[in-house]
Amino acid sequence: MKPSISRAADVLLGGGVIAYPTEGVYGLGCMPNDAGAILRVLGIKHRDPGKGLILIASNKMQFDDWVSLQGTAIPDPDTSHPITWIATARPGVLPLVTGHRESLAIRITTNPVAAAICDAVESPIVSTSANRTGEPVARNCIVLRRNFGACVDYIVPGDCGPASGPSEIRDLKSGKVLRPHKS
Repeated sequence: MKPSISRAADVLLGGGVIAYPTEGVYGLGCMPNDAGAILRVLGIKHRDPGKGLILIASNKMQFDDWVSLQGTAIPDPDTSHPITWIATARPGVLPLVTGHRESLAIRITTNPVAAAICDAVESPIVSTSANRTGEPVARNCIVLRRNFGACVDYIVPGDCGPASGPSEIRDLKSGKVLRPHKS
């Protein structure tokens, strides 16, 4: 395991918040069962807790404790066009993650750094874009460090990609597009 991934895992498992590359933008993340860390992420972003958060994982099995698929299956990820799926949350998922809804946003990440972090903590992680509400997202390390270096416990080195922006959002049961892909 790379030292940067090991350090990211230690920070996450210790209740910290990290910034890291995802498919299209840099993200802010923490463990999805740590209310204190989630509150920090929401505070850093100035995000309304009622909006909920996305969980990313390296594989479908990491979502077993988080969503009830009820006869549906999470499609395999598309490397060039990431899709976040809205699925039914299992009982016990923190309302800070779901935004007090019965649903949960999930995505299987195709970014190798983000996937390695999920593998290292053996869990999905919270993933929300590295920006303050209403401001542009961080798409390069310089902006990320300038805007979030003092706010997070660790910035994981690596590049975003292979997508060019935030993911599309779809309902898992119906396939309906709720937010189109943004480049």
